[in-house]
Amino acid sequence: MTTSDYRLTGRSGGRARDIELEIAGMTCASCAMRIEKRLNSLDGVTASVNYATEKAAVTVPAGFDPRALIAEVAKAGYRAALPSRHDEPATRPASDDAELASLRNRLIVATVLATPVIAMAMIPALEFRYWQWASLALAAPVVVWAGRPFHAAAWANLKHGAATMDTLVSIGTLSAFVWSLYALFLGAAGEPGMRHGFELTVSRGDGAGNIYLEVAAGVTLFVLAGRYFEKRSKRRAGAALRALLELGAKDVAVLRDGTEIRIPVDQLVVGDVFVVRPGEKIATDGTVVSGSSAVDASMLTGESVPVEVGPGDTVTGATVNAGGRVAVRATRVGDDTQLAQMARLVEAAQSGKAEVQRLADRISGVFVPIVIAIAVSTLAVWLVAGYPLSAALTAAVAVLIIACPCALGLATPTALLVGTGRAAQFGVLIKGPEMLESTRRVDTIVLDKTGTVTAGKMTLVDVIAESQTDRPTLLAYAGALEDASEHPIARAIADAAKAELGTLPAAEDFAGVEGMGVQGVVDGHEVVVGRESLLADRAQRLDATLSAAKAQAEAEGKTAVAVGWDGQTRGILVVADTVKPTSGEAVRQFKRLGLTPVLLTGDNQAVAERIADEVGITHVIADTMPADKVAAVKRLQSEGRVVAMVGDGVNDAAALAAADLGLAMGTGTDVAIEAADLTLVRGDLRVAADAIRLSRRTLATIKSNLWWAFGYNVAAIPLAALGLLNPMFAGAAMAFSSVFVVGNSLRLRAFATTIDDADMG
Repeated sequence: MTTSDYRLTGRSGGRARDIELEIAGMTCASCAMRIEKRLNSLDGVTASVNYATEKAAVTVPAGFDPRALIAEVAKAGYRAALPSRHDEPATRPASDDAELASLRNRLIVATVLATPVIAMAMIPALEFRYWQWASLALAAPVVVWAGRPFHAAAWANLKHGAATMDTLVSIGTLSAFVWSLYALFLGAAGEPGMRHGFELTVSRGDGAGNIYLEVAAGVTLFVLAGRYFEKRSKRRAGAALRALLELGAKDVAVLRDGTEIRIPVDQLVVGDVFVVRPGEKIATDGTVVSGSSAVDASMLTGESVPVEVGPGDTVTGATVNAGGRVAVRATRVGDDTQLAQMARLVEAAQSGKAEVQRLADRISGVFVPIVIAIAVSTLAVWLVAGYPLSAALTAAVAVLIIACPCALGLATPTALLVGTGRAAQFGVLIKGPEMLESTRRVDTIVLDKTGTVTAGKMTLVDVIAESQTDRPTLLAYAGALEDASEHPIARAIADAAKAELGTLPAAEDFAGVEGMGVQGVVDGHEVVVGRESLLADRAQRLDATLSAAKAQAEAEGKTAVAVGWDGQTRGILVVADTVKPTSGEAVRQFKRLGLTPVLLTGDNQAVAERIADEVGITHVIADTMPADKVAAVKRLQSEGRVVAMVGDGVNDAAALAAADLGLAMGTGTDVAIEAADLTLVRGDLRVAADAIRLSRRTLATIKSNLWWAFGYNVAAIPLAALGLLNPMFAGAAMAFSSVFVVGNSLRLRAFATTIDDADMG
């Protein structure tokens, strides 16, 4: 195997180069930290390991052998590989993940087998003559096979002198299981007709008549469920890049010797001339050679108004040709296109996002060694004090079982399950617990304009007729002509005319004037609709009133369309992207949550300020390209702000990933949704305020669950070490702790939204 078989990313010349590693075997954030520390210990190497994406971004000196990085990761107990050119992670579907499938199979088996074990232990009526041996037969596969990932990870950590959540799970479940084997084969628990004691009494007895198979099987089941759902969420990390790359055209009609030949887009080369028909995506970045059209670039730039292009104008790949047929000469292809650059922006923003280290892992990092030390010390002290070995073992096992992290394992999954279920009821999808920490600290919320604060499509907002023309006639004649056009502005005028008038007169001799407007005959009148200059060419000029109205509309960032017939200008139609009815209330809710709203848009300053004034936003950042949006978010973060970002377009994807908390409007693009932390299924911005409130509440619930579980251990371990808790009582106390955690999480079901039920329709 040579490094030439693999893909090196980023810069490869000069003194350093960037290498991307795929990491396998990580089970918690502390694993990522340990790998990162090992890689950074190498001379000249700078590494950042992302637990969520399971990748390491590494900068190495020129001439550095990447195989040394793989070897160093292996020394830490994990696996690493450089992605092959023919096996890009961004193109692999998450459903093909063998590790996720393995976890799912283990979870199914554990659920089927552990449920009767727990039921028999807790319900005396189910305890038939040999129930304890049936429990052993059912629990053994759960502990040994279903729990194998925990035991394997704990062993790997032990070999490298580390302890994580897996160590707690493995020690706790194996301790309960091994003690149960002792009680069954060497103690009194294997006798026919044995009943589960389950008396909550203080005892210094030897405990040889008690089994704890329900503890071993139950803990394995609960923690395995949490691990599966966490892993499934992480496996979606590459979906943003897949969605982004899939936006581009798949094939293209290239002109070769005057003939159109359709070829795959990846066969395009710089200099090729290709044809783009109305409604098609532009295959790659280029320059218009012939023809004219309106190009809808909102997916990439956020600009709500389609851009008129003609010969000599540049166009961008993945934008949509909304007008006429054009021929384009390719100027950039493949990795050099703006779309590919945006994909790299999203990837870089995701890789650079700081992971919130799991509180449970931080606790277990010091908790596990302390518990083991206490258990060993308990065994030694009891033996030195002259107690029998069975009594000393009972006390030591009680320490281990009382420390078994059932409540710790349930704390996050149950709160997240209830919180996400409640969120889904009012239109919010929460990907996982990683982003919840940010919701508590967020103080600034950046709002994309197009499609987020506004409707994202052109709408007729005003009809201004000159003194001798009535509004219905003006609207009918203009609507009749525009109804024959596919231009987005024309559609806005035609749709509004139909909605107001019902039916429109027929248009005859319709003709489009490239980049200027349309003309035709309606009811015997020669009608012209379009730019002011188009009417001026026909000696039809705006009077002072119409000219002032047009100037006012354009000053507010709106588009004014002139209408004239029979040699005279008759009026203007004003078209604009309108604010959603609920956006103003949403901004007020953000302010009540202590957030400072900021409007961020690719539109010009006039448009941005008009929208901001309408909804009550005072901070505006306009004229931004996708890279500028990322820079704007990072600039706010450099000022000490914790930034949430709400957006819906491809142009927002990198900024959503770079923000401390990304919220995507579900009415937007797949790439924006995949790059965000939360998805707002509905287009109502008020849902974003509810999403932040619920996320904060869910985080608070998770933390209270964790602190309860940890506090219970702290209080109970000394009692167990002193012999005041036999293992049976320890198992019962642990069950109560789990019930408390689940009950606390269920309180999230009562979360109330600020949106009326009628609005939620």
